[in-house]
Amino acid sequence: MLGDLLWAANGVNRPGTGGRTAPSARAFNEIDIYVALPYGVYRYDALSHHLVLKHAINARNMTGYQDFVGTAPLDLVYVVQTAKLLPIPPQQRDIFSAVAAGAIAQNVSLYCASAGLATVVRGWINHRLLADALRLNEDELPVLAQTVGMPAATA
Repeated sequence: MLGDLLWAANGVNRPGTGGRTAPSARAFNEIDIYVALPYGVYRYDALSHHLVLKHAINARNMTGYQDFVGTAPLDLVYVVQTAKLLPIPPQQRDIFSAVAAGAIAQNVSLYCASAGLATVVRGWINHRLLADALRLNEDELPVLAQTVGMPAATA
């Protein structure tokens, strides 16, 4: 199920060109998906469709301020590689990366709706704390986080 969710999020759906399921202006593909699980933090490698272990730490509680983030089974973090955006004017970089991250989050939301999962997207994150927890480089910045889990029981 996780592989299907990540492929829907931003997987390669046109292998000949490397085209993705989510749009990216000028095919910069500037957004990386980091996967926070109870036993480690991974980066999704869309080209090979596998997870790359960044480090074995439970960083879920650092993906947001709400109580549920530390106990949800899965937290995704959308990280912009700012160096990939250098060819475009500085005043357009934030909007390009925000649109790309939003499209990926929407793909995850649609997948969750079809699979009976619950999800919530958050921009309310501690960018510096999260960057440190994910061991990001100076040119990488977390822009959104998204929690995925089972729906709460309804009364």
